Amino acid sequence: MAHHIDTDQSDAIEKVTIGRITRRLLPFLVLLYFLNFLDRVNVSFAALQMNADLGMSQAAYGFGAGLFFIGYFIFEVPSNMILHKVGARIWIARIAVSWGVVSAATAFVQTEVQFFIARFMLGFAEAGLLPGLILYLTYWYPERHRARIVALLYIAVPLSSVLGGPLSTAIMQHADGFLGLAGWRAMFLIEGLPTVIVGVVTFFYLTSRPAEAKWLTGEQRRWLERSLDAEAQATVSRQGTANGPRGVFSALKDIRVVSLSVVLFGIFYGFYGVSFFLPQMISGMSADWGVEFSLVQVGLITAVPFAIGTVAMILVSRHSDRKSERIWHTAVSMLVSAAGITIAVLGNSSPYVMLLGIALLLSGVLSATSTFWAIPPRILTGMALAAGIGLMNSFANLSGFIGPYVAGYMKDLTGTFDAPMYIVGAVLVVATLVLLGMRRGLDDASVTTETSVPDEVAPGR
Repeated sequence: MAHHIDTDQSDAIEKVTIGRITRRLLPFLVLLYFLNFLDRVNVSFAALQMNADLGMSQAAYGFGAGLFFIGYFIFEVPSNMILHKVGARIWIARIAVSWGVVSAATAFVQTEVQFFIARFMLGFAEAGLLPGLILYLTYWYPERHRARIVALLYIAVPLSSVLGGPLSTAIMQHADGFLGLAGWRAMFLIEGLPTVIVGVVTFFYLTSRPAEAKWLTGEQRRWLERSLDAEAQATVSRQGTANGPRGVFSALKDIRVVSLSVVLFGIFYGFYGVSFFLPQMISGMSADWGVEFSLVQVGLITAVPFAIGTVAMILVSRHSDRKSERIWHTAVSMLVSAAGITIAVLGNSSPYVMLLGIALLLSGVLSATSTFWAIPPRILTGMALAAGIGLMNSFANLSGFIGPYVAGYMKDLTGTFDAPMYIVGAVLVVATLVLLGMRRGLDDASVTTETSVPDEVAPGR
């Protein structure tokens, strides 16, 4: 009877604590990631005017859009390790201010080469934000909550298209001539400057660790620290993973970390291989189906498959948390994406079928991403987790360079987006096979999901 009461009390503390953390942190983190993704993908809308102004081919645009990820790749792992060392409040603020400045400065590029430099520097400035946010969430949420919480964070991605698409195109259409700038230039400037302001606010608003959270009660902090410490110790004892440099190097060489990097590459390739060209694909409907869209209409239509993907992502992540299962949820989501690509290509004689296929593609890759990020903390902890997440994300983001470049090159070569879409589908299928091939090693790494933890567990996280 006493045990039942203790369990009920622990469940009540957990519910209140998780709710308070979510209300305090998540809306702000979603805002940060929304601005981040908006400043990353608004180039796809700028391309509707910018390519002609700068005299760029599709291949050159794809190359420039993808250069972002080279800068991102170089600084990703060091950035995440610095965040783990100096704290999220300081480092995430630095990231936001610097990327906001670079994004706004893109308004003033005059040549193709300057555009390439701006994209590279934007990636360098942003490096570490997403893996930093994923790592930061592991400081605040036990494993059994993470797929749902990551999905809520990832709402910023489709939101950046659901809201950002119409916003970006509306600025391009209505702010043309603002400060003597063309519409696409005004868009970069107007959307970049708010990020600088939010970056400054970040320094004062975020709390780096639960121990510093004055907005939690002492009882709530103790419950959270004990729960997280128990999970970390279980991971260390089960996997033999150590904190410190030795743990970092072993994480970077771990075949599971390398394999998960390949899986995430496939997921991201599915997203970036299509999203950077989606506005142009929709704009191309005017020639294919005899319809004419304004810039704002292109933005609104682009938002539809992202909105559908958002709903699917939330439902899948909740089901994954309830079942405490990650591998099959991620694998099936990737296969749904591959099926969506097939539908989009084979049904491209109808705009409705094509949009349905793209909606399935985005539903799959968004759902797969939210469940995927619940896997790494099952095999890594501490600085090794920071380095491992950084490696996975940096390698996966190379797909953001390769995907747009291949898509642009194949479009120039063939005149359609069919071939690059088939490539996206093939990459997703290979990534699914890799994940299922390593299933046994990951299933063995299941984390205990105790809701109450003895007081003897080490006190500090």
